[in-house]
Amino acid sequence: MNKQHQDVVGSVLAAWLKVSKGLLPRIPHYSQSTNSPPPQGRPCITSQLTPAGRSTRHRDCNTPTDHHQTQTRCPNKEPSALNDSHCPNMESIARISSLLESARELTLDAASAARSARGSSKPLDRVQVKKLLDSRNEREVLDGLRRVISMMYRSQKTHPLFSSVVKNVASPNIEIKKLVYIYLIHHAEEDPDLALLSINTIQKSLSDSNPQVRALALRTMSNIRVPVISQIVSLAIKKGAGDINPYVRRAAALAIPKCYRLDPSQMPSLLDYLSTLLGDKQYYVTGAAVTAFLEICPDRLDLVHKHYRQLVKMVVDMDEWSQLSTLRLMTVYARKCFPRRTRIVKAQNKAADLQDFYGDNATANTDDDSEGQEVVVLDPDHELLLNSIKPLLQSRNSGVVVSVARCYDAVGTPEYVKTAIGPLIALLRGAQDIQQVVLFNIVSICLTRPADFVRYASHFLVRATDTQPVWELKLELLTLIFPHTPLHIKSLILNELEHFSRGTDKALVREAVRAIGRCAVTDSTAAPRCLRLLLSQITSLDGTLAAESLTVIRHLIQQDPTAHVATVVRLAKNLDSATDPHARATIIWLVGEFSGLNGEDNIAPDVLRILLKEFPSESEIAKRQIILLGAKVYLHYLNRQIEASQTSDGEPGPPPKLLEDDDHPIAKLWSYVLLLARYDTSYDLRDRTRLYKALLGVPQLATLMLLAPKPAPQAQSPSEIRRGYTLGSSALVLADAAGVHGVRGYEDLPDWVEEGKQPDPRLRETGVPPATYGEKRVVPALEILDGGSSRSKPSKANGMGEAVGTKTLDDWLAEEEEVSKKAVPAAAPVQRQVAEESEEEEEEESTEEDEEEEDEEEEEDEDEDDEEEESEEEEEESDDDDAEDAKLMGT
Repeated sequence: MNKQHQDVVGSVLAAWLKVSKGLLPRIPHYSQSTNSPPPQGRPCITSQLTPAGRSTRHRDCNTPTDHHQTQTRCPNKEPSALNDSHCPNMESIARISSLLESARELTLDAASAARSARGSSKPLDRVQVKKLLDSRNEREVLDGLRRVISMMYRSQKTHPLFSSVVKNVASPNIEIKKLVYIYLIHHAEEDPDLALLSINTIQKSLSDSNPQVRALALRTMSNIRVPVISQIVSLAIKKGAGDINPYVRRAAALAIPKCYRLDPSQMPSLLDYLSTLLGDKQYYVTGAAVTAFLEICPDRLDLVHKHYRQLVKMVVDMDEWSQLSTLRLMTVYARKCFPRRTRIVKAQNKAADLQDFYGDNATANTDDDSEGQEVVVLDPDHELLLNSIKPLLQSRNSGVVVSVARCYDAVGTPEYVKTAIGPLIALLRGAQDIQQVVLFNIVSICLTRPADFVRYASHFLVRATDTQPVWELKLELLTLIFPHTPLHIKSLILNELEHFSRGTDKALVREAVRAIGRCAVTDSTAAPRCLRLLLSQITSLDGTLAAESLTVIRHLIQQDPTAHVATVVRLAKNLDSATDPHARATIIWLVGEFSGLNGEDNIAPDVLRILLKEFPSESEIAKRQIILLGAKVYLHYLNRQIEASQTSDGEPGPPPKLLEDDDHPIAKLWSYVLLLARYDTSYDLRDRTRLYKALLGVPQLATLMLLAPKPAPQAQSPSEIRRGYTLGSSALVLADAAGVHGVRGYEDLPDWVEEGKQPDPRLRETGVPPATYGEKRVVPALEILDGGSSRSKPSKANGMGEAVGTKTLDDWLAEEEEVSKKAVPAAAPVQRQVAEESEEEEEEESTEEDEEEEDEEEEEDEDEDDEEEESEEEEEESDDDDAEDAKLMGT
């Protein structure tokens, strides 16, 4: 039972309660057989109407009444009630009867709705459904249509019922129309011939008095994908675009892209309709027109110029989806129509200026060589856009907030971007999916403006309920703002990362350790603490934690190898306690990579000697690094031998001894490595050993291959691959999963228009037609009457004439007196004024021409004759126009 039904039933019950309590007069019950009148003063029920020429008695009091009387009165009424035409009892009865009838109808509708909500007890076959559709009862037809739509969305075959459904398209019931239109749109492509039979009925609905019916008919006609009716759809859009109701005009705007997809040849006429709808005064219509504009002709910005300011002012009132379209359009429009202007503002020393003001400093402190700050200079229309969309930052739709941030980031200034950061952070209180999308956009902004997010560091702390994509982005944000935060915030961030690095979630542990490494790389002051934190975790029983910590330590050591010799020694000491294969392999690689430092005092040979004792029990990945370590240690030994054998003149000395003849401990260690690898079960390990043995036969080549300097790894932020993507785009979210070619349909923002190539700003002025060079504007009589004082001044024939001086108040009063005395058309004084001003201009021109040189007099005379002829022709034309305007005003 809906609310309307409850209200009606409540009104009926309240009326009966009043009757029972005596608040309303009760209905008298007298027997018609008795002629005794009712008690004096009690009002009677109305008398009965009789045909002319007859008289009748009152139904209750049996009093004769005259049929010629215009008002039937009861003589038993009190005098104060004789002016009433009806009895109050009858009014109460009529009101209660109407309420009961309404309650009955609403009860039936509520019962039907409840029955349909619960679902039918058993499905009907096709014959029974067809019988419902062919019924004359609207409720049965509506029930049949609901069953057909239910069958249609359950993928059941409903095409045989096409004729029975479509014949109900002419029903006056709007609910039946909606269901028939849904069915028709779904099956129009399957049977276009039968669908075309209903087009005439739908066209008639375009002229219905109900705007909802008109909009529904227009929407249905545009959704019927039959190319034959493209012209009919175009005419329907034209009619809908001029409709008085904004709901119909909005439907016409949304139908434009559908008609374009149906028949692209209708583009010229559709552009005319779209231009009209873009200038609509209702924001409800304008938003839909912008959506259609972006779909069919996003590059035709010439249609937007004259509506730019109106659209910017309306964007706050539009619905959320229209706001998204308008913001997208305005971002592109600002890039293509407003050049990027900047100027240098020199920084002022406020303390020195204050001392100069009080006279403490005798000489002004002027530093002309000081570097200035580059400031963006905004166009007035550009600034209007940025200020108009600022209230949208408080929108309940997260997409609108992100779109405003995108607009500020793309075409705004740093000050406007700062205002959008707070609303973006507020969106992190939403659902997990909204948080994830918003965090992608926040990270994109933070890559270029990390300092602006320092004050919101507490919002990026990981919560226990965060999903993996959310806490990954939060950890990345903490590392991005880490170099710009104060000391207590840095300590807080490192404590959080240390806590999560000791957790049980392996993915979270891995990301926390990597985040600690990025913090150490980006901030040198915090690097020692980060390194101590990582070194304390390499002996952890958690293999993931130990391996990731050593990987990060390796990256830190490669940044400055000479400063981390003691770190390598400490890592080598932990080889006995490190149990993870990847952790041991990383430590062995680090020892071999820096085995050339300090010459013979390096610890690499001793580490190799200790590792060879347990070589058979090592993992395969550790064995590979042990063999590589032995090759590097032996190669350094060979290079030292070659350097020592060189003469003072730099000539090469005798070649080094063969491996079999060399009794040096390093040579013996390398021989032992070759012996152990020869009998290993791994094919890959034996092949690597043979490769290194052959390569070390040529020490110069082996040096290039094994001891080449390696670039220091860069601990980039994971979102660096998303740098440059537009905020709010799907490519920004799917950048890592989109592949090489990116997301299909992504369009980057256009470049800023160059200075001098932007459109004329006067095109954005509404109500002012574009000025033409060397032509006079014809002013109609109606405009002269409405705004004579604000009329544009006449110019000279060459278009460069000077303006006529403004009039004083006395001149205007004198002119009004002359107009009141002479009964002439209202446009005549203004026309005479125009003629007088033109004559004054001609006199001024003639006086100037007389003062010119004698050799140009003949040419000037000819020009004057031509100008006089043109002015006479124009005066004749203006006189004819004035006469016609006067006739029109008279009619």
